[in-house]
Amino acid sequence: MQLIITAVGPDHRGLADPIVHCVTKLGANIAEIQMFDHDEESVFSMLTRVELETELVEQLQSSLQEISTRTGLSIRTWSPTITDRKPRLAICATYRQETPLAVLQAVSDGIIQAEASVMISNRGACRGLAEQFDIPWFSIGDADGRVDDERMIDICDEFDVDYIVLARYMRILPPSSVWKYAGGRIINLHHGLLPSFPGMRPYHDAFAARMLTYGATCHFIVPELDAGNQIINQTTFAVAPGTPRDEIIRRGQEENEPCCLVEGVRRVVAGEVQLHFNRVVATP
Repeated sequence: MQLIITAVGPDHRGLADPIVHCVTKLGANIAEIQMFDHDEESVFSMLTRVELETELVEQLQSSLQEISTRTGLSIRTWSPTITDRKPRLAICATYRQETPLAVLQAVSDGIIQAEASVMISNRGACRGLAEQFDIPWFSIGDADGRVDDERMIDICDEFDVDYIVLARYMRILPPSSVWKYAGGRIINLHHGLLPSFPGMRPYHDAFAARMLTYGATCHFIVPELDAGNQIINQTTFAVAPGTPRDEIIRRGQEENEPCCLVEGVRRVVAGEVQLHFNRVVATP
């Protein structure tokens, strides 16, 4: 059984050793280890991917809980192999409704074989979607849209979420949040073609470059890295010379972006792709 273990907490010496010793003592095969020290924030982060006999998982979790208590690390254990239920999604949005609506409809129609467990936002614009699909709604933003990032993680933990879907969620997740759900568990939609047009205004940048092809990118969010080899799906559309920028943006937001995200989430949930050493690979 494949397990992904993430550990995040205050940085000090000897944090990795207990986790490594714990999994090897149980006979687990370590397939991947990533570690990072956020010196400015004094935060330690670690991801370990292991293969372990199913009957030993409960013992592993008990041992990791003891390590968490002793070290102060926030430790999570998750398996991408989900057989007894549908994967649970947390859908995060800010203003635009097209992409979260598309994901919710695809779940309802059975295109995405998952459960939409909760919606999270820093604004109230998409609350009606949660009510329409009878999904719990949580606001984690103040009056100015500033977010409580720890609250987002707490909500995802509470609902036992498998994947966080950033459906035009217009906030950058801090490294500690990304590490807690690392290992291919955070799916983002970028409204431009990566790596060519990153940033907050990819339509404007592509238009300024006189592009005739525009697109969107669905990718995994990974700690400390920009999206590159983490691309899950890209979709494009062509425009005629002279097409107004506003019309390009409308087509992108209303037609192309929803299709891109739905197919990306479908691929991940179906187990067709996975993240390995920060690269998207096809599942054997």
